[in-house]
Amino acid sequence: MVFKIPDVIDNEDGWGPCSVPEQYKDIPYAPFSKSDKLGRASDWMNSGYSKYNSRFGDRSGVGASSGFNFFANDEEDTFHLVDSKNIVRPRFGNRRYQQNRNNRRQQETLGRDSGAGAERERQRRERQQAKKNQWNLWHSNRNQDRVVYSSSVDIRPEWSVLEQIQFPALSKLSYEVGPCEDITTCGSVQFYNKTLDRIGAKQEVSLKKFDQRAFHQVTTSDDPVIQRLADTEDSVVFATDAILSTLMCAPRSVYSWDIVIQRVGNKLYLDKRDRSNFDLLTVHETAKEDPIPDDKDNINGVPHLSQEATVINQNFSQQVLQEGGSASTFEFSEGNPFASKDEDVAPVAYRYRKWKLDEKVTLVARCELHAALQYKDSHLLCTVKALNEFDPKITGIDWRQKLENQRGAVIATELKNNNNKLAKWTVQALLAGADQMKLGYVTRVHPRDNYNHVILGTQFYKPKDFAMQINLNVNNMWGILKTIVDICMKLDDGKYLLVKDPNKQILRLYEVPTDAFDEDEFEEEAMAEEEEAPPEEEQPVEKDEDADEV
Repeated sequence: MVFKIPDVIDNEDGWGPCSVPEQYKDIPYAPFSKSDKLGRASDWMNSGYSKYNSRFGDRSGVGASSGFNFFANDEEDTFHLVDSKNIVRPRFGNRRYQQNRNNRRQQETLGRDSGAGAERERQRRERQQAKKNQWNLWHSNRNQDRVVYSSSVDIRPEWSVLEQIQFPALSKLSYEVGPCEDITTCGSVQFYNKTLDRIGAKQEVSLKKFDQRAFHQVTTSDDPVIQRLADTEDSVVFATDAILSTLMCAPRSVYSWDIVIQRVGNKLYLDKRDRSNFDLLTVHETAKEDPIPDDKDNINGVPHLSQEATVINQNFSQQVLQEGGSASTFEFSEGNPFASKDEDVAPVAYRYRKWKLDEKVTLVARCELHAALQYKDSHLLCTVKALNEFDPKITGIDWRQKLENQRGAVIATELKNNNNKLAKWTVQALLAGADQMKLGYVTRVHPRDNYNHVILGTQFYKPKDFAMQINLNVNNMWGILKTIVDICMKLDDGKYLLVKDPNKQILRLYEVPTDAFDEDEFEEEAMAEEEEAPPEEEQPVEKDEDADEV
């Protein structure tokens, strides 16, 4: 068999065949580009080219194979619709992200309005926001030095912890207590001097000192009236308004404090520890910026500021009273149970009130009132307190400049820096049934002088209205007290100590020996005996005659 070489036709004018063979004359020629991807020998659906042409376009300039397209009419073979409009391509950048964010917000709004999973979505956003706020707080405070405070009492290693209460759990409690009942009212108060309402930052008045006047702050178990009431009541909790306000406002506190709890039969006594700083007022306690250091040598440290604020409140409560003898005094049925005959005692009214916590437990508390007001044909009773400014650079606002025209800004700053103290004062006024709260604004003559002060202004508040202004929930404060009382009523007879941790938001209940704090009393008695004992006289030394002769 002979192999015949086929004829090779050379196209001198270009590339491709010179003529079409007879067998291919009826088949149309489809031009193609070298960039086309040939994946099939024949494409009956004409989808091979459209896949790539839709993304990259037809780069050959001749278009896809149109010879194999089907047309209904022969007239349409040469007709093609051309779209001359520019192709809109997606733009990359801030606008695209902004549009996506707006679309997301619209979808969230629609989902929220429709009610489909709205509660779960809200809780998820709150958790995300809480984490974000926590991160921002840590990021802002990471370079600040953390202030470490000392405990109000030395915890002994032999004391056992019976209970630990977290502050977040206390903030969620709620309890509604019934109306209170007045048992008796002791002491006397003087009428308020209304001329002090004219005091302003430009007409400041020096704060007087009442060093010779006695201010009694007797604990619960030493109160003779409470001892008399203890014999007639069953399952009673006895306390003072200062102790109750500390417990009710515990989640707002930052500094350490402690309360002694004594369980005697069906009686529960809430006492303050002897020689403690429980009666001292706090200053700048809840400030998140520039906290006060626990430095005993600094006049702007925690110990010195607490003593200064306590003295200011005592002096201010006496300066606002009228001085006119018996005509300016409002007497109650019983006299002051703590006053002696020859003692200059500060005029204070002690109102003993009773609340029914439940069917078995009753609360009896001693509350204080400081002044009386003449209103039409009746008398209004009020409490008197004073806010003090020690250094405008630390507190963040200058009272001498802002108190006249921007008193609201001053109150807002005090609510931020002294939230716990203002809440405790409000609770004490509510417990006492006071008609008004009198607040004074006292500042130093000079920021470096913590002994001389001036009064810049005064202001009246209704306790219920002020409680709403500072976001004090009455049911929550009773819920906190009810929870602590229920825990203590389950304890056996003995002595216990409730301590707020100095650097954590937690309360700890310790079981202590019955003579745990008797050493302080012995030390006080020993110091008093040393002061009263006369100095020993030196005895003359007798001479020995025999020794002289030798």
